[in-house]
Amino acid sequence: MKQVLRLLVGIFICAIAPISACCAADTIKVAVQKTGTFAWELAVIRAHGLDKEADLTIDAVELASPEAGKIALRAGNADLMVSDWLWVSRERALGAKLQFYPYSSALGAVMIPPSSPIRTLADLKGRKLAVAGGPLDKSWLLLQAAAKRGGLDLKSQATITYGAPPLLAAKLSEGEMDAGINYWNFCAALEAKGFRRLIGIEDLLPQFGARGRVAMVGYVFDEDWAKAHRELVARFLEVTAKAKDILASSDAEWDAIAPLTGAADAATLHAYRDRYRDGIPRRTIVDEEADGRVLYRVLAEIGGRDLVGPAEQLSPGTYYNPDPRD
Repeated sequence: MKQVLRLLVGIFICAIAPISACCAADTIKVAVQKTGTFAWELAVIRAHGLDKEADLTIDAVELASPEAGKIALRAGNADLMVSDWLWVSRERALGAKLQFYPYSSALGAVMIPPSSPIRTLADLKGRKLAVAGGPLDKSWLLLQAAAKRGGLDLKSQATITYGAPPLLAAKLSEGEMDAGINYWNFCAALEAKGFRRLIGIEDLLPQFGARGRVAMVGYVFDEDWAKAHRELVARFLEVTAKAKDILASSDAEWDAIAPLTGAADAATLHAYRDRYRDGIPRRTIVDEEADGRVLYRVLAEIGGRDLVGPAEQLSPGTYYNPDPRD
């Protein structure tokens, strides 16, 4: 009799286990910056219940900087963060099994005041140029590579000032700099004030052999974790893609998230909206990786080991393919 009871209890437990599992949403921990663009997408996801539809809980771990996000990811305190494929490739070359999936192709630009006489890259010779992100910033390196093709060495033939993006945007606004290369959102804010784009970094890419807009930043996660949670990753990517589609098609949605963007006025919000939309990735992983390999060689040549580490080529496995059949 006891054996029969134990058997019945076992059958009952097995029967209800799937029901319990389906009622508990899976959780993914994402390291985010409070003021970053992922916070905009997360607000849309929650407002529309996209996470609940996918039976997914997105636990946003707010951190102060990208470096803090990298530490959290490596320590296992976050499952995923937003960073660039160059860092992922470098980490893989050094033994870490990280992978990258495109998040945005929005890139910065060289901005100049409305009345500036500067018309071409050659006109930057002898000028004061503000560079956000430091000497190894990818946009800055690509700009140097493009300028060198025209015979201009910006590092030695222009006066370079490095600094934090908001500080340098302010210096350009106040007339302390002749031009500035900054992150896309700061460039958008300057556009709203009437500043001009001398050239967008995406406009430089074809001369290096890239065939389209390249997503320089993306979701980064551990390869083994992704293999063990492939279906969870797929649901997360689907949810974020739906949020991007909403932001791409609805102007009203931007009014709803306006407080999160920090936009000072409607013109700035519209500039953010337009540049964000331009940066939504629409290409295949195969195409993204092909262009990543092309740009890697350009960046490695000018940035050296300080930028890319020991690998001369993009590390195999850098890009995550959600479809294992490809």
